[in-house]
Amino acid sequence: MSKILRIVLPLLVLAVQMGHAQTRSVSGRVTSSDDNAALPGVSVSVKGRTTGTLTDANGNYALNVDDDATLIFSFIGFASIEEQVGSRSVINVKLQADVRNLNEVVVTGYGQQIKRDLTGNIAKIRPADIQDQPVTTFDQAIQGKAAGVQVNSGSGKLGQGIQVRVRGQSSVSASNQPLYVVDGTPVTTDNLSFNAAATNPLSDINPQDIESIEILKDASAGAIYGSRAANGVVLITTKKGRAGRTNVTFSAQAGSSEPTRKVQFLNTQQYVDFYRQAAANSDRIDGYAANDPDSYTTYMEDFFLTQGLGTFGTANQASTNWGDLAYQDAPFQQYDMNINGGNDKTTFYLSGQILDQKGILIGNALTRYSGRVNIDHKISDRFRVGFNTGLSRTFNQRLSGDRQFDNPVQMVALPPMTPSTDPATGLPAGTPPGDISIPYYYNPIVNLGNSNFNTTVYRNISNVYGQLGIVKGLTFRTEFGIDVLNQQEELYYSSKTQRNSGSPLGEASNRYVRVENYTTNNFFNYGTSFGRSVVDGVLGMSYQQSQRKTSLAEGQDFPSDAYKQLASAARKTNASSTQTDYRFLSYFVRANYKFADRYLLGVSARIDGSSRFGQDSRYGFFPAVSAGWVLTEENFLKNISGISFLKLRASYGRTGNAEIENFPQLGLFTGDGGYAGLPGQRPSQLANPNLKWETTDQADIGLDFGFLNNRINGEIDYYNKQTTGLLLNVNVPGTTGFSTQFRNVGSLENKGFEFVLNTENTTGAFRWTTSLNASTNRNKITNLQGQIIEGGLNAMSRAVEGQPLGVFFTPEYAGVDPANGNALWYKNTTGTDGSIDRTTTSTYNQAQRVVAGSPLPKWTAGVTNTFSYKGFSLSVFFNGVFGNKINFYGVGRFSSANGRFEDNQTVDQLAAWTPQNTNTTVPEARLFFNNGAQPSTRFILDGSFVRLRNATLAYNLPKNLISRAKLNNVRIFVTGLNLLTFTNYAGWDPEVNADDIVTNIAQGYDFYTAPQARTITGGINIGF
Repeated sequence: MSKILRIVLPLLVLAVQMGHAQTRSVSGRVTSSDDNAALPGVSVSVKGRTTGTLTDANGNYALNVDDDATLIFSFIGFASIEEQVGSRSVINVKLQADVRNLNEVVVTGYGQQIKRDLTGNIAKIRPADIQDQPVTTFDQAIQGKAAGVQVNSGSGKLGQGIQVRVRGQSSVSASNQPLYVVDGTPVTTDNLSFNAAATNPLSDINPQDIESIEILKDASAGAIYGSRAANGVVLITTKKGRAGRTNVTFSAQAGSSEPTRKVQFLNTQQYVDFYRQAAANSDRIDGYAANDPDSYTTYMEDFFLTQGLGTFGTANQASTNWGDLAYQDAPFQQYDMNINGGNDKTTFYLSGQILDQKGILIGNALTRYSGRVNIDHKISDRFRVGFNTGLSRTFNQRLSGDRQFDNPVQMVALPPMTPSTDPATGLPAGTPPGDISIPYYYNPIVNLGNSNFNTTVYRNISNVYGQLGIVKGLTFRTEFGIDVLNQQEELYYSSKTQRNSGSPLGEASNRYVRVENYTTNNFFNYGTSFGRSVVDGVLGMSYQQSQRKTSLAEGQDFPSDAYKQLASAARKTNASSTQTDYRFLSYFVRANYKFADRYLLGVSARIDGSSRFGQDSRYGFFPAVSAGWVLTEENFLKNISGISFLKLRASYGRTGNAEIENFPQLGLFTGDGGYAGLPGQRPSQLANPNLKWETTDQADIGLDFGFLNNRINGEIDYYNKQTTGLLLNVNVPGTTGFSTQFRNVGSLENKGFEFVLNTENTTGAFRWTTSLNASTNRNKITNLQGQIIEGGLNAMSRAVEGQPLGVFFTPEYAGVDPANGNALWYKNTTGTDGSIDRTTTSTYNQAQRVVAGSPLPKWTAGVTNTFSYKGFSLSVFFNGVFGNKINFYGVGRFSSANGRFEDNQTVDQLAAWTPQNTNTTVPEARLFFNNGAQPSTRFILDGSFVRLRNATLAYNLPKNLISRAKLNNVRIFVTGLNLLTFTNYAGWDPEVNADDIVTNIAQGYDFYTAPQARTITGGINIGF
């Protein structure tokens, strides 16, 4: 018994002591180790518990904890530390500045690494870089944030397709968009619209749900995705719950938008004076007297009267600014709420968003409702499971393509003497039963209330995983993901809009698209260390299948404008349905080795099989190797003052591009009406069983650096991308029965430098940090087997050997003959001795076409300055694009054409040549004469710009104030987007890609394309 008591009694005493663990009040001050300045807003949490607080404006904190607690101190820009409480009641902490946290976790394909050990080039975008920005898609928010990544929003229409390029354009005809992977699931990013104006499926993803964005740029980082990675890979990780107290965050913001710029056109008096002169000049050339009934002058005087609805020359004469009428009040409002928390076993994240935004163009609006649930559960020490799901409904009130007459921006071409409202009917000018010849062109205002182009998208991006710990260091993870997208487009034009289209009583279309995309990933992860070596690796397989089904129905002529559904159409004019599928089966492996914390080696490989390629070439092999050397771990640098970190890295690898239409390798047949309406089929495509991937071999060499305890840090990279086996439709002999066949033909290259610099300029109560990135890229087609592929307006764009993709090719404008006002061009013919004839001619056909610049920028840059003082913070972000050209011909041939047509002219045309104004670059105004409005370098303009992309001023309310209301934090902010633009471009916006012209070859076109919106919002974030 005594032995038992001697054993049991101490245990009982210990149990009592544990059951009555002392709770004590702990307080202290958190400061910077650099200058002992107080750090406000530092998170002080209890490890594994729900207790936590933030430091106040003086860096002080206080909270009640148990003796056995461990406090975690964390703050952005500083290394986190842990402190055990024990018997202490005062714990003061100094945090080490770590602007570039080398221990920051970076998501890689099927795994993660710390930044310090990376041998590839991965750019990380953090939540702070995209939070609270008034944008509909996250790809807009990353603009200018990563070196080597160019984002072009194209136009100011909401929900439009956005162009993202990672280290240049790698393909002539396949997609140049990166692969997007959300929580391990490759998602659908194809344009699914049935008109030329592309939609952006990424607008279905709530940016506020994103925890991080990693952009895999070089081959060593991207080769794990093999045939999908030639254009880069964008890994999107959504937010997860964290063990501890349940946190609720609510945010709201509201504001409005306006166009960043409006192009000035002639008012009525300027228009009349200008066109009277243009008509007189044409009369002089053709020998007409001004009062001749057939003269140009007589025509224009009649035109002024008819287009002015008979009010021309009277007190009621209109001077309509049609350009202003293209725009509307554009309010913006967004509401977000998320809840996250959990315990050691289960964590959760729940969110919801309501976004309601009107576009700057009349009739354009977008509404999105989205929700997300992410749950992770630890079943045991060895087995974890999780479930992520994101649901959204996006409703987009869209507009026609830029080249359509009912594009609101095209209203600028209407004569200013035409009133916008017909005084006889009170309806928009041009609405039946008014005179259908008024106005001269279509009036898009008529569409308001009389048409709609609505696109509704329901989207579900979800995945579930299970992860099993097999033995120490070895885990197996299985994932299953789905991306289901349902899109319905409803297009309706009433009888008031389609008066001359062959359907005077209205027409409607209804198109439904369903894309089901399924992915499973199954892989082992292993990591271990022995001696001075650390090894980790991944081995697995991936399978993806996708199916797209579409159905379309159209009808014309409705009983009245009250009927808008196809069931009421008198004529069902069209019906069709399609189905297309593709599959990928892949096997991958990666291994990383680190020795002595300084020598790094990585290898990876992937085998991809795709249904898109020929039976004889279905599988491809995509390997990569990379190495790194942490120089600052060597004795000759380890103790050098001022040098904090130096790492030299290099990589080489192969990636591929499989983003083409399905079945290009097969010999296809199509069914049609056959002969005399009888069913039949015919061959439609020539087979190519040898068709295979485009492949890109990429070399990268880089240097990561840090100085002064990493207060100055950054990266320098040089890359060389060589793409071969371009997927092209090439001409084949007519004896085959076909004109073209899909083949692997040609090659191109991208070369460039990237530079990243982060600095912490001041520390203490006032902090100022700077983040700068800049990159160059030189694109060149090196082989097309002699082919020249043309595209764009009047075939002004080319894919041709020795030039960048999409280079402009057109006669060179030489200005104006001062003697007579004729437009001039350089002949640029090549003599027998190889010399170039630089004499000028006023005969357009005598001028040879020449290379006239590239739509691809020579370099891009972005710089962010962040200032903070106590509770205030200010972030200012500029980005720039330099060295690219924009093709203004689509606008210029009508509206900057010195009076060629009746279109209203830009005000710069008032500088047209006259006998008194001979020193000008604008030819003499001549009505209906093509004096310089032909395609030429006159309309190839500099597209360089610098834009104040974003500025945010915020204030965090003091902790002692908000704690009375039981709140954790309150942040008030004002954000401005696209506030200022500095450019010499003459059009609406230099960030332009006309939506129904743009292709891989036809880039940088403006066709009355809407400018970007300048948006200012105010908001509040509340945490409790």
